[in-house]
Amino acid sequence: MAKITYIEHDGTEHTVDVKSGLSVMEGAIKNNIPGIDADCGGACACATCHVYVDEAWQSKTGEKSAMEESMLDFAENVEPNSRLSCQIKVADELEGLVVRMPESQH
Repeated sequence: MAKITYIEHDGTEHTVDVKSGLSVMEGAIKNNIPGIDADCGGACACATCHVYVDEAWQSKTGEKSAMEESMLDFAENVEPNSRLSCQIKVADELEGLVVRMPESQH
């Protein structure tokens, strides 16, 4: 289990415990975090779970797959630290992870 902080575009923070093995997206959905819609249910087939991963965590969340890179082409306001939260698997090492939602997803 890892404590993850989700920050809405307006600065509202939600810190929740997410079970290891789930995705960051699933943690948001199970905890009713606004700003992550996950229209495709985590199949990496949309970009409605787009988040910005804080710099300190980028190396710990793994590399983007080619499919994830392709789906990010459909997201708005993509930055170098953009990720699809459905593609980040929660593990104990992600204790304290911080992700931010873009304004376009409110």
